[in-house]
This record gives sequence, structure tokens and C-alpha cells, in this order.
Amino acid sequence: MTVTAEGPLPPVPYDVAIVGAGVVGCAIARDLARRPRLRVALLDAQDDVGQGTSKANTAILHTGFDATPGTLEARLVREGYARLGAYAAETGIPVERVGALLVAWDAEQLAALPRLAEKAARNAYPDTELLGPEELYVREPHLGPGALGALHVPGESVICPWTTTLAYATQAVRAGVDLHLNTAVRGAHRTDGHLLTTSRGTLRARHLVNAAGLHADTLDRALGHDDFTVTPRRGQLLVYDKFARPLVRHILLPVPTALGKGVLVAPTVHGNVLLGPTAEDLRDKRATGSTADGTAALREQGRRVLPALLEEEVTAVYAGLRAATGHEDYRITAHPGQAYVTVGGIRSTGLTASLAIAAHVTGLLADGGLGLGPVREPEPLTMPNLGEAFPRPYQRAGLIAADPAYGTLVCHCERVSRGEIRDALASTVPPRTLEGLRRRTRARGGRCQGFYCGAAVRELFERGAGP
Repeated sequence: MTVTAEGPLPPVPYDVAIVGAGVVGCAIARDLARRPRLRVALLDAQDDVGQGTSKANTAILHTGFDATPGTLEARLVREGYARLGAYAAETGIPVERVGALLVAWDAEQLAALPRLAEKAARNAYPDTELLGPEELYVREPHLGPGALGALHVPGESVICPWTTTLAYATQAVRAGVDLHLNTAVRGAHRTDGHLLTTSRGTLRARHLVNAAGLHADTLDRALGHDDFTVTPRRGQLLVYDKFARPLVRHILLPVPTALGKGVLVAPTVHGNVLLGPTAEDLRDKRATGSTADGTAALREQGRRVLPALLEEEVTAVYAGLRAATGHEDYRITAHPGQAYVTVGGIRSTGLTASLAIAAHVTGLLADGGLGLGPVREPEPLTMPNLGEAFPRPYQRAGLIAADPAYGTLVCHCERVSRGEIRDALASTVPPRTLEGLRRRTRARGGRCQGFYCGAAVRELFERGAGP
């Protein structure tokens, strides 16, 4: 097992190369790693896994109630919901089953709620409930005035998207997958297998999986296909302080439109409240900056949904780009003659569907001639649980008695201990930057954004958190 970020790539061909180490690419790598006969490479242009769309996800574990019935996305989200729920319970990934309320603010939206309930039933999720305004305000007393009713979807949940991606990558690497970071693919062609030209040299593979997210269409065209075009759709979000958490009990959703699920208000497993995302179609696949107009529009929409939220402190503003293709389904296509599978157009539901997408892609590879061999399940894994509703290391007396480093807080806003930072730096897929460390531990991610703990965290990072 190797994790590399510099130097030349191995000259020996791989059985499968996966381009893109987001949540879907990492899930595919993990699934293929269950086949110990295969030699698998996972490549990403960034210096860490989950650095693209995956890190800017709205962090919802979807039931698939509002997917387009009969689509591949609907099936994979439904299957992925069950798979990821079980996987999270096994590995310690925090999940809170808070449920969702689709809130109707006018007569047209109210009339749409029964149709959404019928759609949910066609997607094999019959457990929805129509609420009148009185019951709605009992369940969400801080909701803005004027709501006419809601559709309750009890199975909708919030999850930690970053820990999910890291868990997949960790199991994949431990099972033998080579993870090559800082490896941008600049060209691809077939000559007795696939030859990828990258920023770190060439890499050969018998089979290729394109999970390149925003750049999936570019790689697809390099291999002679023009099936879709990715339009980066920017979603800006505001993260409110943990003091705002008592204001909201459910994921508050608007009635969806053709552009997506719209602006939501949602609790997070880290104890914050999210407001967003926007939906701005752009041309620049690197435009992840936030804008004054975008944040102002979010605040205006949030004021109607949850007025008291606007009185709370914003601790972070961020933006992510989703891979919109103008098509109401995933663009997962096998090209058996090329030993190639495209995994494109994976929208915000990709986190939920990730394990089901992985199983589907493995099946397509097998149909295209990849000999899978016997199955060996990955070794059990327990991830650091960063959820606010779950015990943290500093609260566990037995753990601290065995190792006092877990009782020494470094980041007080997020209550991150020295032991957790040490463990992250020594992990299978360690962070290469302070931002990578923040994603793994939450250090510098709280109310002060590193103002108080920044120097101490940097010192631990630079010396590897040793004694």
C-alpha cells in the first residue's frame, strides 16, 4: 500500500486506474480493493482526497424520495442510502437522522406537496407525512411566518462527508490500492491498454475509470467520446455558529425546482447550521470563491425561512462546484471495447449513492473483461467521530487515563485534543496541509477560525505532533 505525492509513478501497469479521488472515486477504489488479485491506482490532481466537489457537499444523507423515478440515480441513491447508513454505523462516521421538512410558502408550493409524496412512494419511500401549518410550527417554532404546510420526510439525515471520503480512501490504501496525489492527468490514449500522461510522468492501466468530477467531460473527450458537457454550478454556503443550532430541528427544504433542491437551512453533525447553496452556472471550473452578491442573496432567503438565524454569527463562508450536465440522471457509461467506464454527472446525491455507484461500476468493469477474482472484505475500520452529538476523546476518562494526550485540548472551539492531531498526522492517508488537518480533526474550524489555536496547531503539524 502506498500514498505518494511526488516523484515518478511506478512503471508496472495497473489492472485498473481510477482518475479522481473524490467520494465516488474513493468508493470505487475501496470496492475494487476487495479483490486482492487486482492492482489498482487512484489518482488525483490535488494534494488530498475529497478536495473537489466532495468537500463542499451539503452533507445530507438522502433517502432518494425526490429523485426522478426510474432513473439510474434514483436506484443508486436508494441503494446507497441503505449501504452508507450501515457503513457509517460500522465505522463511526457521524450521522444524525433529523428528518427533513419541505416547506410550502404559497398555494402553488402547497399543491405540489401531495405530488412529492406520491413521487416518494414511487421511489420506494412511502414514509412521508403531510403537515398543516399548526403542526409545522409545533415542530419548527422558529420558522418564519407565513408557511402554509410541509411534507415531512423522516429518513433524511445529516452526515460528515469528509470523514466518509477519508474512510473509503483509508480502507482502499490499507487493502493495497496505490493513491497518487498531486497527479494531474494531462492526456490519455489507448495503445495496448491505457496510457495516461500526468504531471508526474506516465501511468499504464488495462482498465480505466473516469471519476474526474468537473473534468470528467475533458477526459471523456480525450478518449473519443462527446456524450456530455460539464457546466460548473457554484453553490455558496454560509456556516453559522453552534449557538444557532437550537433554532432548527430538521433539514428545512424548499419545494424543489429544475435547478435543484434550492436553498436549505440544515443542522450539521458538527453542531453548526448551514444556509445554502446558491446555484450559479459558470464557465470557470476553478471559480470556488464566494461573492458578496451570493452571500447577500442567501441571507435574504434565509431571513424568510428562519429569521432568528440572521442574528447569529457566521463562522465560515465557502463555495463548491457541482458537475451539472443538463441531464436528469448520472452519466455512467461503459465502453467495453476500450476497457473504460465514465462516471460523470454525479450531482449532490453522489455522497449518498457512493457505495452503490462503486458496486455498479465494478460490475461494468467485469462485464468489460476485468477478471475480478475472489472477494476479501476490508479490515474493520473505526474513524474519528467528529459529531457534536457523540462523545469526543476529551470526554472519555478511560481513554485519557490510557493516553493523557487525549485530555489536552489544543483547539478549544472544536475541542480537539493533542492526541487527535497526533493520530491524524500518523494516519494511513495523512494530511499534507493545515487545511487537510482541519478536515480530519476540526482544528481551526470553529468560532475563532484558528485565531487562538492557530500557532499551536501549526507547531504540532510541522513537527508531526510528537512529544
